[in-house]
Amino acid sequence: MKKVYLAGAGPGDPELVTLKTRRVLEQADSVLYDHLAPVELLDIAPPSAERVYVGKKKSEHAATQDEICGMLVERGRRGLNVVRLKGGDPFIFGRGGEEAEALANAGVPFEVIPGVTTPLGIAAYTGVPLTHRDHTSAVTFVTGHDVEKIDWAKVGTCETIVVFMGLSHIADIADRIMAAGRSPDIPAMAVRWATRPDQQTVVGTLASLPGLIAQRALRPPATIVIGEVVALRDKLDWFEKLPLFGRRIIVTRAREQSAALAAPLRRLGASVIELPAIRICPASNYGPLDSAIESLAAYDWLIFTSANGVKFFLDRLDKSDIDLRQLHSRICAIGPATRDALRAAHLKTDVMAAEYVAEGLLDALSATDLSGARILIARAAVARDILPQALRARGASVDVVEAYRTLAPENLPARAAEALATKPDFVTFTSTSTAENLLSAIPASELRDAEAVSIGPVTTAALRRRGIERIIEASEYTSAGIVEAICAKAIIGA
Repeated sequence: MKKVYLAGAGPGDPELVTLKTRRVLEQADSVLYDHLAPVELLDIAPPSAERVYVGKKKSEHAATQDEICGMLVERGRRGLNVVRLKGGDPFIFGRGGEEAEALANAGVPFEVIPGVTTPLGIAAYTGVPLTHRDHTSAVTFVTGHDVEKIDWAKVGTCETIVVFMGLSHIADIADRIMAAGRSPDIPAMAVRWATRPDQQTVVGTLASLPGLIAQRALRPPATIVIGEVVALRDKLDWFEKLPLFGRRIIVTRAREQSAALAAPLRRLGASVIELPAIRICPASNYGPLDSAIESLAAYDWLIFTSANGVKFFLDRLDKSDIDLRQLHSRICAIGPATRDALRAAHLKTDVMAAEYVAEGLLDALSATDLSGARILIARAAVARDILPQALRARGASVDVVEAYRTLAPENLPARAAEALATKPDFVTFTSTSTAENLLSAIPASELRDAEAVSIGPVTTAALRRRGIERIIEASEYTSAGIVEAICAKAIIGA
């Protein structure tokens, strides 16, 4: 049965969303999302799903609350699966109660899915437990949106106070709490964008916090925590101590392959900006590859120089009348990512390069007699010829066939300008194509304030040809090597 789901999107980190919210997003026909809902969650919904922004900022409302309720009722009556994606939890200052009432009054089936509310995210990601046996056994959640409506004399007596939407009125709130008898020296903090890589934390006392907020020019959305537990932050904070916390890193890999690099960077605290500078596309003509597959049994060696080559080769093999029973050759892989792609197809790698470049493959095959051997290399349309030329020089018969193409994405200059406007600390390059494409779209001078991070010497050479001099090169030519190189630079430069 289709219905309307009022779903909590959590405090900011998209990985903190519940499994149930992920499931209903996967089945959504329509998603109505807030300003505070992580936009990454929209990618979970099917491509065909409607996505409607209904966010509300302090002075900028995409839709009124009545209009939002009307949209939910109208779509529910049409029999759509609707997900109302709300920052934090729907029933804690999320106006989920009003939306549920509207749906109930209209007779529209609905369900409420709780989310991690912002104070819980703040507690976990700032090292400030909202309760602690030695400090507090009571917590009060209060809105600071309308100061006059709150009895601050009562609120002020609570051991831990969490103030939603109170940043603009913090001076007035602090004065009222102190007037109610609370010590001006009690620890207090304000947190903006909790649980995100750009989390900002300002710590002081009840008396000093308003001035510190003004000094730091902290802006909404932010949440305030007042109480003795704030003093535990120095000991328990882990998130802001991650090695890449606060670092902005551009990842230029193809979108479908970016997770291998983006995910570990995020786990280390980085803010990752995905800027695909390459598109992986099918070959322009599959005739040569299809012919090679028809003669698969005749080859002595199959050489793969990328995981993409493996993927597209196996895809064409599946579409042919041939299967793996015709494969009698030995298999050579340029590196661990390519080896893992082969392993996923239950194919073992006989030889792998120690250095994950064409020269490394030649070194790995140096002790092998290739005279008269038939070799098939399935690779990108444009690639260096050093490998097939050297193998032919050693007496091998080498067929090089196009398995896929790499192209520059559409609108790359505009998207690059948008990404660079974030003032990144690092820009990663995982191939010569990512370097050539991005630096064809923008002048090299646009990267002058960032460190370029290269996956290996071939990519480094391409960057230098394009005028990039500030380059960090991975010692291991893999995504993991790039992460290690960034961490080393970030720690040394800290």
